[in-house]
Amino acid sequence: MDGDLDITVDNGRVYVSVTGGGQSIDRLSTPEAVQALQDLTRLAVQAKTGRFSRLIVDVGGSRSARAQQLTGMVDAAIAQIVAGRMEVRLEPMSSYERKLVHDEVAARGYFSESQGEGKSRRLVIRAS
Repeated sequence: MDGDLDITVDNGRVYVSVTGGGQSIDRLSTPEAVQALQDLTRLAVQAKTGRFSRLIVDVGGSRSARAQQLTGMVDAAIAQIVAGRMEVRLEPMSSYERKLVHDEVAARGYFSESQGEGKSRRLVIRAS
């Protein structure tokens, strides 16, 4: 696989971004592939250091694209609440994605909480 690797640290969290490389990067930029690469990278870091790492892997800008999708989901959920719905349940998502949504919901003056376990864990959004 060809590509450029960029490593940054923000608020104590390591971000690893892989860009370039054409079709090989495109194939690895699906949410499932990125999550698998992230899990494997975290395991490798833990095996080497003996400590869990909360690093974030992004391939081909997939995290940015997903963040935009999540913002759209928040827009739609809040529109439903404004229209009179009591709460809106979002699809299951990773802890990183839930954190992004929690932050976005709070910034807009609404309330969110996580419900469920494991891969079924999701967010519920309500008016404050």
